[in-house]
Amino acid sequence: SENPSVTLFREYLRIDTVHPKPDYDAAVRFLERVGTDLGLACRKVEVCQGRVVLILTWQGTNPRLRSILLNSHTDVVPVFEEHWTYPPFEAVKDSQGNIYARGAQDMKCVSIQYLEAIRRLKTEGKSFARTIHLTFVPDEEVGGHKGMEMFVQRPEFKALNVGFAMDEGLASPSDTFSVFYGERSPWWIKVKCMGSPGHGSRFISNTAAEKMHKVISSFLAFRESEKQRLKSDSSLTLGDVTSLNMTMLEGGVSFNVVPSEMAAGFDIRIPPTVDLKAFEEQVATWCRGAGDGVTYEFHQKCMDQHITSTEESDPWWKAFSGVCRDMKLQLKLEIFPAATDSRYIRAVRHPAIGFSPMNRTPVLLHDHNEFLNEQVFLRGIEIYARLLTALASVPPLPAEG
Repeated sequence: SENPSVTLFREYLRIDTVHPKPDYDAAVRFLERVGTDLGLACRKVEVCQGRVVLILTWQGTNPRLRSILLNSHTDVVPVFEEHWTYPPFEAVKDSQGNIYARGAQDMKCVSIQYLEAIRRLKTEGKSFARTIHLTFVPDEEVGGHKGMEMFVQRPEFKALNVGFAMDEGLASPSDTFSVFYGERSPWWIKVKCMGSPGHGSRFISNTAAEKMHKVISSFLAFRESEKQRLKSDSSLTLGDVTSLNMTMLEGGVSFNVVPSEMAAGFDIRIPPTVDLKAFEEQVATWCRGAGDGVTYEFHQKCMDQHITSTEESDPWWKAFSGVCRDMKLQLKLEIFPAATDSRYIRAVRHPAIGFSPMNRTPVLLHDHNEFLNEQVFLRGIEIYARLLTALASVPPLPAEG
């Protein structure tokens, strides 16, 4: 008696695409099978060895118009099974209809909701002027560097002629639905401090540890100021402030040896309202203030700050928000606090919205006991069906003739 869409969702959840060795081949075979069953054109693009992007296409009646892109990633993050009530790759459904599995929220639900929304529309005999493409990409959970980041530079992506894209968002524990129109820029910085070495019994001057203490104090003082700014202003969300965390600390060879070098790693997420050049100068000032021999290097430095218009004058947003009003969905517009593949789509100048239709649902992405209720999942299919109808019917824009 289970809804076939739910059965399909649970089948996808059972495919083990967890890092560090995701079974991408099994996921692509499954999705290709579903796409073929729906009568969608299938194409595979190997962006680098062992990393395939699957494209499923529902051709529009006017292929010259810019298309709608529905993106999702196939990989999921690791699990600690001892903390799970049910095995994380069995997609167990409890008596309340909660489906427990890694990827239930992030983001295999969205992949199947896209497909089942298209199934519903095709069953109803619908057709639209604009083409709808679905892309299923690898490696998002490890930065997307061998997935969407490479794909957007390829001719196969350019040939999609994207006008508007949708990608993942977050669950919302309240009645509202979160909609993300931009993202913070992730900066991963490693600071190295060189100093005088010597015996652990002496008061040696100019040590690496003393310099590192100053670096850490400066970085974490800024962290505290941003934390308090968020706490004191109820209008701000996490995406509106700069988060900073020290995530690595290295150095030393023995208890009785003062090391000549120490290093610390910082994960910084910067909202689009911040001047990035000015912020880097602040980082440089903190390092200079710690003394000589203090340097920093970037392991990730995203400089793109494009955001997607949420003005009612924008035809894409007008179509999106109009559906939400008609369905009485309360939207909360936010800057995404972490990073998704949307940033690569926006970087090549395409508007993209992060949206996962999951309200009244605890945010459990990357957490133990990740689950999604089947009724929330099914409601999401209805929402996507309405959104696709509106977006794929946006009249020709001036640039499209």
